[in-house]
This record gives sequence, structure tokens and C-alpha cells, in this order.
Amino acid sequence: MNDLLLRTLRGEKTERTPVWMMRQAGRYLPEYMVLREKYGFFERCQTPELACAITLQPVDIIGVDAAILFSDILVVPQAMGLEVQLIESKGPLLPDPIKTANDFNRIRIPEVDETLGYVFDAIKMIKQELNGRAPLIGFAGAPWTLLCYMVQGKGSKTFDEAKAFCYKEPALAHQLLQMVTDTTIAYLKGQVKAGVDTVQIFDSWGGLLSKDDFETFSLPYINQIVKALKDETLVIVFAKGAWYSLKEMAASGAHGLGIDWCIPPQVARQMAGPDIVLQGNFDPAKLLSPIPVIKNEVKKMLSRFGSQHHIANLGHGILPNVPVDHARAFVDTVKEVSSELLVASN
Repeated sequence: MNDLLLRTLRGEKTERTPVWMMRQAGRYLPEYMVLREKYGFFERCQTPELACAITLQPVDIIGVDAAILFSDILVVPQAMGLEVQLIESKGPLLPDPIKTANDFNRIRIPEVDETLGYVFDAIKMIKQELNGRAPLIGFAGAPWTLLCYMVQGKGSKTFDEAKAFCYKEPALAHQLLQMVTDTTIAYLKGQVKAGVDTVQIFDSWGGLLSKDDFETFSLPYINQIVKALKDETLVIVFAKGAWYSLKEMAASGAHGLGIDWCIPPQVARQMAGPDIVLQGNFDPAKLLSPIPVIKNEVKKMLSRFGSQHHIANLGHGILPNVPVDHARAFVDTVKEVSSELLVASN
């Protein structure tokens, strides 16, 4: 019933700009916090009924044009054999990270139907509940971002230990990246088989690398994933901060590229080329502004992207302290203003 996102990614002309928000199913919604009080994080991810309810919340409450599966990028290292804890308000902890060649004995490329079947069950349930109201986005972390956690063992602003591992032990780094890539391809193919309409690859820490290093340790593995998936489903690549490689990412065959708020839309378009869809790039912190300011900033963003080949989104995940009516104002303004812009351009 609402296929705006899919038509945009296919390069078709649409009557307005589609809109959704990264991390839209989560901490800023009171309805989510009720479930968080009752159930642990991985319990919410691994219980299809809970993952389904959380995935649907922003569609029902905020009115976004797509649902994104409620899960976590770290389910992949978990499936590969590493222990992953998620401590509320502190973030992820992997108590036994990969440091040496011997540590590879503890990880494997898993059978995803066995280790991640709960995700596929959730997808089937979500698709049934959505009943065509909006498309469902599946996702996975990019191999470089997953290596960061698997080597560092926890969140970091610099991931210096993960980078040092790549520089000191490049053969081991590439071995790990390939294992993660093979697992991720199987995982995303499983998501597509279960019913997702499009997938997004999140390289949250791509921007910590120089251009040369990004194109050594990240992009080749993203390219493998895109190549394996692009004929089966629509693929969006979001490498936060890696704006310097937009041209190379556009050459991957991905249907869409996510961009953060640090690159002007016109520069991103110039680098990526005229045909690929750009997604973004509203600063999540701007959703803390008064609603009239949000509306004005959304108008600016949309006028800079134009009325086609754009998916309105944030430049990263929504912050937990954003008021719900501010998130709704963002979505409603995109819908209203993008329709007006299209009429004006015609």
C-alpha cells in the first residue's frame, strides 16, 4: 500500500520523498521503554513477538514510510561464537575479543538458519502484521564495524586497538573480515528469503579510517555483500563519515547511499553521480530544536536534495531524548513539504 521507499530505490518517479529514521524503533518511544523495563536487550531481539511489536511501533506512532527490523548488528559476532553482552546505558561488551591467531579457534562461519533463525521468524511475523502497510528494511553491520567490536571488545570513540590489529596483523584482519563477510551474506540472504523488502549495510565506524584504509579494510567487503545481494533485493549502504569514498561506494552497485550531516547534499550528489539514491542527512540533534525550527530545517534539507532520488532520514540514529512529537514533526514535514516541492518543480 505504501511502496514509496521501494520505488525511490528502483529509480522510479514518486509523488513525494519517502521518510524513515535510523533507530526509529527504540529508546525515544515510551511504548518501547515499557518493554525495556520488562525484558533484557537480547531477550527483546531473540523473541519474535517482542521484535515484531517493537518494529511496528514507529509505523503506528510516528507514521514513517518503512519499518526497520528491530535487532542489533552484534547478533552476527554472537552467531559466530563470541559472547556478546549489552549493558543498558553503557553499551556492548565482548568479554573475550579476538587478539591472536589462536582466538580464531573460538569462532566459525555459522549455519545462519540455526544460529539466527529467531531473526527470520521475527521477519515473517512482522510482514504478516504489516500486511502491506509499509516495506520492511532488514540490515546487518558492515564487516569493518563488526571487526571493531570483535577486536576492541567494547564500544570506543577511536577503536585504536581494532585499527592496530589491522596494521600489525593484516593477514589475520583480512581473515576475520572475510569470515564476517561470508556470514553476513548468508544472514542477509536469509532475511530476504524470510520477507524483507530491502536491506541496509551499516558501517558505523567506516569514517574512523583514512580513504586508503577504508578502501582496504572496509569497502572490498561491502562490495562483496552488495554484489551477492543486489540482484535479489534493493541494497542501501551507509558508511558514516566515509564521505571521501562516495564515488567508489556508488560504483558498488548499491541502490542507495546513506550520508551523514557533515557533507552538503550537493557535494554528495556531485561525488556519487546523478543516478544513485541518496539517503539522509538531517542531524539527529536538530530534533531537539523547537518544532518550528525542525520544520524550517527540514524544508532546507529537502530543497537541497530535490524532489527525486532522495530518501529523507537522519544522518545517524535518533537520540533517546528526542520528544516523540518532534520526531513526528520531522516525518510530517517531509511528507507535506516534499509534495509541495514536487508540485512546484512541475
